[in-house]
Amino acid sequence: METIELSAPGGVRLDKLIADGTELSRSAAVKLIEQGNVLVNGSPAGKKDIPAAGSAVEITLPEPQSTDILPENIPLDIVYEDDDLLVVNKPKGMVVHPAAGHYSGTLVNALLWHCKGSLSGIGGEIRPGIVHRIDKDTSGLLIVAKTDRAHRGLAEQIASHSFGRRYDAVLVGTPREERGTVDAPVGRHPTDRKRMAVNVKNGKRAVTDYAVTEHFCGYSLVECRLHTGRTHQIRVHMASIGHPVLGDPVYCPDARRAERFGLHGQCLHAKYIEFTHPATGERLHFTAEPPAYFRRVIDALRSL
Repeated sequence: METIELSAPGGVRLDKLIADGTELSRSAAVKLIEQGNVLVNGSPAGKKDIPAAGSAVEITLPEPQSTDILPENIPLDIVYEDDDLLVVNKPKGMVVHPAAGHYSGTLVNALLWHCKGSLSGIGGEIRPGIVHRIDKDTSGLLIVAKTDRAHRGLAEQIASHSFGRRYDAVLVGTPREERGTVDAPVGRHPTDRKRMAVNVKNGKRAVTDYAVTEHFCGYSLVECRLHTGRTHQIRVHMASIGHPVLGDPVYCPDARRAERFGLHGQCLHAKYIEFTHPATGERLHFTAEPPAYFRRVIDALRSL
């Protein structure tokens, strides 16, 4: 069994706190609470409880059950597609591949329907075609491999840092420098397995360029360019310089800020992707405009 530890921000119901701080759905969080798999400061709690700020929330996940991943007729925003790969504009709130609490409604379920099983098998049964991933509450561009050849070629580009990715992020506050680079290793948090952190001892090198593109009162819009692709890299790096991504329930646990703008998860959008086609050798690049929720936040910030 796996154990996840969270620190309560205060003012948030337990079931919502768990859903925001993990990739579990709220209904899955309720089920775990009802099964006694959630402790607050060492004691069982109810789904409607509101743990005090700083309370230790311990979540025990049961062993994943073997399950068939079924195709589902879920609409996809496909930016590009050919016989080797496709580029998808993933909506905020969609999990990329099945995991505990998410065995349906994922991008993989939708891809299995759309591609009729024609997906790379390198990622295994749970992650067919998935070359890289973005978090559930991050919207934007994601590349999917249909063939093993394409998968290997794209994975090599990611490993050699020739796979270009740019994100828009709304930050709390404004970095001191208008442009900068965060070069800090990212690895598992030493005490909380669900969190990542700047980890000099056990982390892997992670490099993020950022540039402030717009200033607001108490917030800023930045463009982040990834040189590496570590889990939660932008979220961890921006938090490490004192400017976490607005709405991030893990690295910016101020629920009041998120509620002010009607946010459920980080305000982060994968807007640009660039790579060399593994079959043709052509250099391709695609851009996805920020979704409606992101534009609403920007409009609200401009009116402050």
